[in-house]
Amino acid sequence: MDSALLVHRIHFAFTVTFHYLFPQLTMGLAPLIVVLKTLGLRRNDETCHQAARFWARIFGINFVLGVVTGIPMEFQFGTNWSHFSRFAGGVIGQTLAMEGMFAFFLESAFLGLFLYGEKRLSPRTHWWSAVAVFLGSWLSGFFIIATDAWMQHPVGFVGAPDGSVQLSSFWELVLNPWAWWQYAHNMSGAVITGAFVMASVGAFYLLWGKFEAHARIFVRVGVVAGLIFSVLQLFPTGDGQGRMIALHQPVTLAAMEALFVSQAGAPLIILGQPNVDEHKIDNPIEVPSALSFLTYREWTADVQGLDAFPSDLWPENIALLYYSYHIMVGLGTIFIAMMAIAALLLWRDKLFSARWMLWILLLALPFPYIANTAGWMTAELGRQPWLVYGLMRTADGFSKMVSAGNAMFTLLGFLGMYTVLGILFLFLVHREIEHGPMVEMSSGH
Repeated sequence: MDSALLVHRIHFAFTVTFHYLFPQLTMGLAPLIVVLKTLGLRRNDETCHQAARFWARIFGINFVLGVVTGIPMEFQFGTNWSHFSRFAGGVIGQTLAMEGMFAFFLESAFLGLFLYGEKRLSPRTHWWSAVAVFLGSWLSGFFIIATDAWMQHPVGFVGAPDGSVQLSSFWELVLNPWAWWQYAHNMSGAVITGAFVMASVGAFYLLWGKFEAHARIFVRVGVVAGLIFSVLQLFPTGDGQGRMIALHQPVTLAAMEALFVSQAGAPLIILGQPNVDEHKIDNPIEVPSALSFLTYREWTADVQGLDAFPSDLWPENIALLYYSYHIMVGLGTIFIAMMAIAALLLWRDKLFSARWMLWILLLALPFPYIANTAGWMTAELGRQPWLVYGLMRTADGFSKMVSAGNAMFTLLGFLGMYTVLGILFLFLVHREIEHGPMVEMSSGH
């Protein structure tokens, strides 16, 4: 691989991975804040209102860091991936512009109203501001997902005389079936992150013996939402996304499962190490015929392996793709089990006194971030060697005039700046958690 291409790919992978640490929490917290605000309004419960304000402040910190780390990514399309921008800008420019002009401004404007306008708005109007923040954040997520989905499954375009592609149907772009399954899967993953973070902070307060009334609300809402969306992440969203891959990117499915040889009644690998050199799985633990059934709803269905495709169409890093996919699925399965046990304890009114389970909820906080990152790695590694699937290879999309040294210099600069931003984020969130949910609005928060 060209050294400049490798550095450009690492550069963008770093910035997008770091950036997505923040939007997944804002998109995940947004509906939960609406739930808290709704409970406060219906019950006339100030504790729920304080809980909503607390998480809105955490939301605001994440939102600011998400904006700061997200803007450079769009500039990278021009600086690091200019050939891709020239080729696909006539299509993806539509969704990226709509994300900025509509969704971002809706989210940011109403976030300001929610954070600072409660004393000036009626309770019902303030509730609507929370709903608008939720809609804005999820609409923003949709336009970004639609952009990526077009790169995975390009639709609604025509070729131009200069070799680029231009949008021929806006509705085909936004109604891309790949986009809707990917969006549903991604947003359920975001809510899992929000639910786990909320439950984790609640568990921390209960173990610490502080803000117990608020902590019980955090844990209850977090566990219920975490269980619901962990199940949805498996079915139907994960199942639907997997079947889209099987239909439109069968070589990707084969690489995700490290299925080197086509076969009827293909097994599902639970554990094992892909041996790419020898085209086999070492030390496999498998469920016979399960992959055929999950993919085609027939136990004896034929599933294409990597041997059915030319090697130059194989994803470039099969081992990393395989492990990313299995980390995502493995953690998702653990989330269902964990939240099911917590929900059972909650139903039996034993959760708040079960310190062992509270410790599990507390320590589980980073794992949804790992699962979401592994999921996105699966999506992007699986698309390789294509930048736009079937239309443009990754090797053809980077900025040929930007050397490896120049790209490395900016990558090191980003590493330094983002380290500072990460420390600032941890400091601000720690301060909010330490102050707790009872901070008065007049105190400057």
